[in-house]
Amino acid sequence: MQVLPNIRSYEVQQLKDWLKSVGEPGFRADQIDSWLWQKGVATFAEMTNLGKGLRDKLEASFSIGKLRVDDEQRSKDGTIKYAFSLADGNLVEGVLIPTDSRITACVSSQAGCSLTCKFCATGYLDLKRNLFDYEIFDQIDHIRKAALEAYGRPLTNIVYMGMGEPLLNYRQVLRSIARVTSEKGMGMAPKRITVSTAGISKMIRKLGDDGVKFEFALSLHAANDAKRNEIMPINEHNSLEALGDALKHFHSCTGTRVTYEYIIFEDFNDSLEDAEELFQFCQVVPCKVNIIEYNPIAEAGFKNTSGNKMHRFKEYLEARGVIVNVRRSRGRDVDGACGQLALKKH
Repeated sequence: MQVLPNIRSYEVQQLKDWLKSVGEPGFRADQIDSWLWQKGVATFAEMTNLGKGLRDKLEASFSIGKLRVDDEQRSKDGTIKYAFSLADGNLVEGVLIPTDSRITACVSSQAGCSLTCKFCATGYLDLKRNLFDYEIFDQIDHIRKAALEAYGRPLTNIVYMGMGEPLLNYRQVLRSIARVTSEKGMGMAPKRITVSTAGISKMIRKLGDDGVKFEFALSLHAANDAKRNEIMPINEHNSLEALGDALKHFHSCTGTRVTYEYIIFEDFNDSLEDAEELFQFCQVVPCKVNIIEYNPIAEAGFKNTSGNKMHRFKEYLEARGVIVNVRRSRGRDVDGACGQLALKKH
């Protein structure tokens, strides 16, 4: 069976060229683009301001290939986790996270992951492939509509913190952000979008060179190389010194304050000595620290630290002028919390 190309991989100019080749006027390209991205149609038949002849030509030449919901799980705290089925049958997960002040979409950039971080359930999956920009866009679009339906509130934030490493799918991630922030897409402000990386120095530099406007987070979790190597093998080729140099370049190019994500594990990275090492790394560039509760997974033996130790760790940093937030887990009961995405159904 012939697999038709996904029309959403075409830029407007490419659509104009195709229209010309089939004897149709080029201005139709903007109408098609609007139907696909602003109105979010799933079939060519819905493009009602196009003649039937053109709709038939589109049907014969392209697919739209929107992802669909394979599974939905609702947490008692209001978080909703979705398993999205891609056109080729691969699955990825996305999460709608409601709080009093915001509604966040957490989305995936890869099917699976290649980085094998020891504390993350996705790291125990194989990497299947990178997602296309329209597949990332579809996750956001679905969660955006679900937020209005479930909570009567608009989507306020997007975090690229789901399955996969965004900077290993650099081009498609940036294309998806360009589409989400475009007035011809969702018109979302770039500062409401955060891209998180496990730490790929070369690509952090590229973000700076490209002058990106969105927020940026580094999954740090330890501020010495020996400990970071132990839990994040990527650190063996992207040491803290290399990351520090890349972050300086990024900040000098963008002026963006970096967020360090720090999952705090019992008896591993929760001592005041660990806090001092983190404080020293915080001197590299203007930053803030998000301390994240650990969400246990079956594959790893880590535990969340005690509330007292977390409080002491936070106070130590704040006394030295570091901005610190504690991020409480959401969606843990449906394996929808940070580090738990592994395509498990309940």
